[in-house]
Amino acid sequence: MEYWALAMFLVLFLLLLIGYPVAFTLGAIALGFGSIFLGFEFFSLLPLRIWGVMTNFTLLAVPLFVFMGVILEKSGIAEELLDTMGRLFGNLRGGLAISVVVVGALLAATTGVVGASVVTMTVIALPSMLKRGYSPALASGTIAASGTLGQIIPPSIILILLGDVVGVPEGELFMAAAVPGTLLILAYILYVIWTAWRHPEAAPAITNSADDSTHLVFSVIKSLVPPMLLILAVLGSIFFGIASPTESAAVGAMGAILLAAIHRRMNLANLREALQRTTRLTSMVFIIFIGATAFGLVFVGMGGDKLILDLFTGLPGGKWTFLVLSMLLIFFLGFFLDFIEICFIVVPVIAPVAIHMGIDPLWFALLIALNLQTSFLTPPFGFSLFYLKASAPPSLKLESIYRGIVPFVAIQIVVLALIIAFPQISLWLPELMSK
Repeated sequence: MEYWALAMFLVLFLLLLIGYPVAFTLGAIALGFGSIFLGFEFFSLLPLRIWGVMTNFTLLAVPLFVFMGVILEKSGIAEELLDTMGRLFGNLRGGLAISVVVVGALLAATTGVVGASVVTMTVIALPSMLKRGYSPALASGTIAASGTLGQIIPPSIILILLGDVVGVPEGELFMAAAVPGTLLILAYILYVIWTAWRHPEAAPAITNSADDSTHLVFSVIKSLVPPMLLILAVLGSIFFGIASPTESAAVGAMGAILLAAIHRRMNLANLREALQRTTRLTSMVFIIFIGATAFGLVFVGMGGDKLILDLFTGLPGGKWTFLVLSMLLIFFLGFFLDFIEICFIVVPVIAPVAIHMGIDPLWFALLIALNLQTSFLTPPFGFSLFYLKASAPPSLKLESIYRGIVPFVAIQIVVLALIIAFPQISLWLPELMSK
């Protein structure tokens, strides 16, 4: 029966590649295999599992953070940040690209919504970069990579979901993710500086002689202070133990409403759209979660978890072999599957094996989050690439986008390898704050 559990995975991936909806495919396969091998009475346990999902207080942070991100997208903060940062760094070679990275990081720490960040920066920054002679590959690659920082920089929806699936405190996972997120930001900026130095024509400087320095400083303070206060309120309350992730998400949602009101963007139309988008995205996440719960229940009931455990523990090299193979599996699945699908389908299978082998679950969840970030940039189903192409001028070719993201994917892999080789790089902050 255990080998039929593996057949469940094979059927699942085939149906997903064909294009069937994820949540209903998970539920249908679970119902089909479970009724054949375990009997219908086995599903009497399923309502209890679903009730556990629906009453999970931590998962309330998902709709709250999504709502916060959508409201901030409507507030005009991104446009103001891009304009100010462009003027601040414009006199440097690659200055516009550096400003995109900085704004991408700030948006990641406030909105956490990848699609919104990529589309906003594409619409506002990409035409300006191309007009000023930037290489299409560098411009598109920088925007796509910076937009995906919302995957690893807290508050991140995937960190909340991974924390729940792996079984680690979301607050500690947020703290652990802050270090690799910062490393990625610095690595992106260094790559832009190196490219601008090596190929000046690909990232020219822009003269802003008309800018008054006093006015520019005032503009920087005006555009930076509100999002920084929001970041401090949300992440600071978690890091210092003042609030749980769910409570800080509520603070962030209220802060986003206040910022939108200050920017005079808080009207009934924007509020209605924010609520509708939040409901749609949250419903999608939770219906997949429920389908994955049914799938996981049948998989364990058929002994699939024991088979996977025996398979990995029998490999030479112990936990390091398992770690490399699991990271490679997630990386290649990211070419074809969405990060939510991987989180709910693959992670519940491999996480118990990691814990059994003595791997720190907090560190393992962080590695998965870093790995999943690359799925937004890898063709053919990299969602950031879709967002970018759909919002970019028609003159931008898909070939330029693919060439542009290759260095940034390589940077993400290098940072992932660094965190694997030196776990304490990311774990020192949670350990420090727990003392």
